[in-house]
Amino acid sequence: MTLLAVERIKLFSTRSPWWCMALATALTIGFASLIAANTGDQFPLNVGVTQSFTDFGMIVIMVMAALAATTEYRFGTIRATFLAAPGRTGALVAKAAVVALLAGVVGEVVAFGSWGISKLIKPGADLAIDSTAEWRNVAGTGLVFLIAAILAVAVGILVRQTAGAVAILLVYTMLVENLIGLIPTLGVKIQRWLPFMHANNFRTADGAPVTDGPGGPPQLDFPFGPWGSLAYFAAIGVGLLVVALVVAKRRDA
Repeated sequence: MTLLAVERIKLFSTRSPWWCMALATALTIGFASLIAANTGDQFPLNVGVTQSFTDFGMIVIMVMAALAATTEYRFGTIRATFLAAPGRTGALVAKAAVVALLAGVVGEVVAFGSWGISKLIKPGADLAIDSTAEWRNVAGTGLVFLIAAILAVAVGILVRQTAGAVAILLVYTMLVENLIGLIPTLGVKIQRWLPFMHANNFRTADGAPVTDGPGGPPQLDFPFGPWGSLAYFAAIGVGLLVVALVVAKRRDA
């Protein structure tokens, strides 16, 4: 509990998490309101459409998570952390847990905020969250943000430099997974195993389409169902964190 409290204090004592949370919330809900205001008969508003831009908020939160790790290496505070917790694993796991929990809360805020602002703008639209797929599309966003933050913390620990970690996260989430699909024949076969494609499948399978955003609208033959895709996404995030912990124990701080 002490390590968790320390990591919470360190995280909130800097400005970057506050800016990232504000940007993720404003960006996602702002675009959702623009989409809602411009829907009509040809492009009807539904629950899936209100969640079209949550991936942008997720990317901002991943940057925040990476900064939580790289900032400590940049300013050398990680040395004091490792002196207080010589095993290193406990301190880094506590950091990942605090950042992931915060990311999960932000994910729920942006998801229900996007839905709420859309309902406020178009009160007559069919925005009732009735089905399991619709609940998974909205409430499941927090789980996706949580796992994405764990993955981003792991990248931050491995790379240790802010510019490098942020560049890797942005390029991978916004370009690589989508561009791989352009490879003839082989691209689609690779895409069905990529982590953020599975995160998208968890949120949008069974009739809750995301029509825009970095996740795109993949029509892939996924090997798992929605919850299997979430488990696969979580396994990759946790697995990468384990690799980062092993590397952190072997390297100089």
